[in-house]
Amino acid sequence: MRDEYDFSKSERGKFYKPDATISLPVYLEAEVLSYFSAKARNKGVDLNQMVNDLLKKDIALIEGVN
Repeated sequence: MRDEYDFSKSERGKFYKPDATISLPVYLEAEVLSYFSAKARNKGVDLNQMVNDLLKKDIALIEGVN
């Protein structure tokens, strides 16, 4: 690294997007991914949609218990 950098021609906030959303990656174990991929393929649905639907059902169950 240099001792100093020249930022005199830089633009503050050039890439800042206040309304940007961040999608964090979710990593499934290999056997879980394989299982749900096969189920989604057999049903002819998108894997992401299938997993989201299952998680929403789990949330509803959890919230119903409290």
